[in-house]
Amino acid sequence: MTQDDQAGAPAPAPVPEPAPAAVQPLAPQLVRTQRGSPVARASLLAYLLLIVYASWFPFTGWHNQGLSPFIFLQHTAMPRYWTMFDAAINVIGYIPFGMLVTYALHPRIRGFWAFLLAALAGALVSGTMEAVQTFLPSRVSNNLDFYTNTAGCTLGGLIGVLSARKLLDTSHLYRLRQRWFAQHASQGLVLVALWPLAQIYPSSFLFGQGQLLPLLSEWLSDLLEMDIDLLSLVRPDPELTVEQYWLSETMVTACGMVGASLTLLCLMRRPAPRLLLAAALLAGAVLTKALASALLFAPENALVWITPGAQGGFLIGGIMVAGLAFAPHAAQRRLAIVTILLSLLVVNSTPVNPYFSATMQTWVQGKFLNFNGAAQFLSLLWPLCALWFLWLPSHKLNKP
Repeated sequence: MTQDDQAGAPAPAPVPEPAPAAVQPLAPQLVRTQRGSPVARASLLAYLLLIVYASWFPFTGWHNQGLSPFIFLQHTAMPRYWTMFDAAINVIGYIPFGMLVTYALHPRIRGFWAFLLAALAGALVSGTMEAVQTFLPSRVSNNLDFYTNTAGCTLGGLIGVLSARKLLDTSHLYRLRQRWFAQHASQGLVLVALWPLAQIYPSSFLFGQGQLLPLLSEWLSDLLEMDIDLLSLVRPDPELTVEQYWLSETMVTACGMVGASLTLLCLMRRPAPRLLLAAALLAGAVLTKALASALLFAPENALVWITPGAQGGFLIGGIMVAGLAFAPHAAQRRLAIVTILLSLLVVNSTPVNPYFSATMQTWVQGKFLNFNGAAQFLSLLWPLCALWFLWLPSHKLNKP
């Protein structure tokens, strides 16, 4: 080729230089650092709602007693009746709240400022709970609760500041979460983690959460000052045979465990050990149920919920979960919605078992009033929150 030909020939296109190898692994970490932890924010919201419900439970008898809402701050002396148990529970109960505040603020706010905001948040939330309790005749606001709750949140904030970077930025759990679960699964993981805790509150059916009609009937009766039974409108004949109770319990148990398990399964990626994680979720729920029954009633009642109907429902539900573990995510999500709706329908249209009503008479809530209020909150609203989450469009836009 002559020199003229070389001059007339088009110049070769420049070859783009490959990006440095170090850029690729750093990009997700930078995005992660800037966005923070959605799981921490969702957990903080859920825990705050639990605190509000537990502090204002049972939500009846509201009236103005002629006292200042901040009267608890005007007393410098300790309350007349208090125990170390009460003080310790108040501190322990607010430690997770302080930790979650710092985790939710990370990485935008760290160190001393995150610790300070956690302490202030604890004082604000605890002060608000105590102030509103002055309008509830069944609750007593006092300065000890305020101080111990604030101290617990402050301690939690310190723990959160010291552990946030290691737990959120370089955590092995975070890497497993990215590998096993979809990008939009943060709120769903918090929701699924609360399902075993929802088993703490006693219910007439195993995995039978969402029994709203008795509570709504009580609220309407107090509001309208007349006896209202919404269950009689749904089912005029309150009498059921033993076989009908058995069938209802089987359906509720099977639908409850299948709905919760499919909610977890539809969030998973292919590499995740689906059956193992679903089995762990069910094992956690059963263990929580047994411990709660032993603590709230008596140790000999730890397994009283293992009835023939519950056994049949657990067997049917286990077979369904195993068969649907590797189904398409869209099918899992839709079946989760159907089973949760069916469980809600049966739970709210079946009269309470007389044997269960007799057992409830032996339940003395005592010092666990706040704890039982939070447990009831989970039991009532978990199915509704699950339906809301499963209905979100993020499941359609983000494929696991």
